[in-house]
Amino acid sequence: MREVLTSGKPAIGAWCVIPGSFAAEAVAAAGFDWVCIDAQHGLIGYQEMLGMLQAVAVTGVPSLVRVPWNDPGWIMKALDAGAAGVIVPMVNSPEEAEAAVGACRYPPQGFRSWGPTRASLHAASYSPDTANRSVICAVMVETVPALDRLDEIVSVPGVDAVFIGPSDFALSMGFAPRSDEPEHRRRLEGVPAVCRKHGVVPGIACGSADLLARWRGAGYTMLAAPSDLVMLRRAATEMLDAARR
Repeated sequence: MREVLTSGKPAIGAWCVIPGSFAAEAVAAAGFDWVCIDAQHGLIGYQEMLGMLQAVAVTGVPSLVRVPWNDPGWIMKALDAGAAGVIVPMVNSPEEAEAAVGACRYPPQGFRSWGPTRASLHAASYSPDTANRSVICAVMVETVPALDRLDEIVSVPGVDAVFIGPSDFALSMGFAPRSDEPEHRRRLEGVPAVCRKHGVVPGIACGSADLLARWRGAGYTMLAAPSDLVMLRRAATEMLDAARR
């Protein structure tokens, strides 16, 4: 996963909110660079997450888990289950970023508890050191206060990526979730330069192919495609529209 994100090339990820291993496997096999299993807003609990991680692994595509909150218990369970990293929502300060990093790393870099139940199954030499080097900690910046402190957040050692949630950021600015206000766009366009200054990968959720192209052009390299549910509904709607003409 680290190689995918740090290559400097745009890495396009699938976003899974539909529970079920087969759906996750099918999406991963489509050719995405990475997959995120969304345990925050997706209809996905721990057992579904585990099965989805196993299914995605068959395709060779690295997988992340968006945990429900900045909760060390959830972060550690996702990593122990074999996720290549986590996306941690609503990180609003360097202190909260430090907490997320700490849960991802074994001592002395963090406080992750030892127990890589599935994570160590297929690793030739799994150790605290190799895990600390390979696991990705991506923190979500989704509010105005968080973006105001972006330079501090990306300065936290162990933050590998910043992932923008445009809808929550719009809400924080007083706009509708899917608004395209000039000020909203302007502020998000400044994120990649701040991230690159600190060697942190800039990522963002993209609700459409057009938005993916826009944010890629703005310098984001960790690009999440619309969710599996969104793509399914769009494909179904397009087919029905064509059939009923």
